[in-house]
Amino acid sequence: MKTILKNGLVFRSVSEGWSKQDIVIEGNWIVQMVDNAPEEEGARVIDVGGKRVVPGLIDMHVHLREPGFEQKETIETGAKAAAKGGFTTIAPMPNTRPVTDSSEIVQKVINRAREVGLVRVLPYGAITVRECGQQLTDMKSLKQAGVIGVTDDGVGIQSAGMMKEAMLLAHELGLPVVAHCEDDSLAKGGVMHDGEAAKRFGLKGIPSEAESVHVARDILLAEEIGVHYHVCHISAEQSVRLVREAKARGQRVTAEVTPHHLLLCDEDILAPDGRWKMNPPLRSRRDREALIAGLKDGTIDIIATDHAPHTSEEKALGMEKAPFGIVGLETAFPLLYTHLVLKDGILTLEELIDKMTRKPAKVFGLPYGEIAEGKAADLTVIDLETERTIEPETFLSKGKNTPFGGWNVKGWPVLTIMDGRITWEDAKPESLTGPGKWTEQKEDQR
Repeated sequence: MKTILKNGLVFRSVSEGWSKQDIVIEGNWIVQMVDNAPEEEGARVIDVGGKRVVPGLIDMHVHLREPGFEQKETIETGAKAAAKGGFTTIAPMPNTRPVTDSSEIVQKVINRAREVGLVRVLPYGAITVRECGQQLTDMKSLKQAGVIGVTDDGVGIQSAGMMKEAMLLAHELGLPVVAHCEDDSLAKGGVMHDGEAAKRFGLKGIPSEAESVHVARDILLAEEIGVHYHVCHISAEQSVRLVREAKARGQRVTAEVTPHHLLLCDEDILAPDGRWKMNPPLRSRRDREALIAGLKDGTIDIIATDHAPHTSEEKALGMEKAPFGIVGLETAFPLLYTHLVLKDGILTLEELIDKMTRKPAKVFGLPYGEIAEGKAADLTVIDLETERTIEPETFLSKGKNTPFGGWNVKGWPVLTIMDGRITWEDAKPESLTGPGKWTEQKEDQR
């Protein structure tokens, strides 16, 4: 079926800005972009009423929990949350049970995601078997099965020798090494940042150098080997400085930052509530300012949510006993748009979109992240005007664990199209001026 998106303000690039165009989709592809596309018999016409049309958002760091932790999240519920948040491509981490450390498990994840059909799922494979840091995985078979990189996210690789071996093999195979940077000898037993809030609550802290020591080690190893080295969820001022210096030397080092580390610091934690527990933890105001500066000047390449769902029962255990992690897929764009663009003017709208679409695609060599004829029909329509309250009980994710409940934000995705198929449409009548199509498509999506 041919689909025509009419009356949208279409994002072209940071430098080109926006153009008022209609987008014609056939099958999986954008086939035409014109000023006024004629309505053809049999075509599905969606009038977006002047709202912003951007490339489908890309999140290179999520946790879908399946296999093994389906009580927290499944590939289906995570995909629904992603589509609702405007994402068309996501990359799940391998710290499942069993760990995604074999080609068989990679294929199961990919096949299940295709069955669900709501979002493009590009899994990572583990660096070490069972993420135990002792034995390298068969990275060649993982790549053949479809992984886009290797990581032991959730734990830092403690042995420099093991990391060097991993980088040598990954470089030979053309795979990026995506690192969770955490030195256990500095971080072990900590539950939040080692700052004033931790002292106030009488809790053991995790110092910033627990991250930056690993970043420094890995950058030196990667410099020698030449591998693409990517820092997960960067959180510390020293880490940003190290990445900036490596980039200045021409080294292939990239980094991501999460919405929660950009918007919050440990001063915001008023009680030792499990909703505020994440790894890396919310750090100092100075660290947060360094992250914002690094994102603005390009030291930090992309924004990723680190969507990490847990059950309400687990999070109710409090800061000391609850597992690390918060959800983020359904709130990332409106939070960042409201606070970084509208309120603080730190980023332009165009820069924010770029760091959630084109830049992730470029960093990981993906053929997505832009709107053009001949490109995949991955599109997100965003309502910049309507203000709504974040209500965790309405999340499509199984996880409701967020410190952002009750925040009022603008910039809500109201329509998501992946490979030419509608995967999410907001049911609220003000979302689109044209007739709703989600009910017609629902059976096809599954």
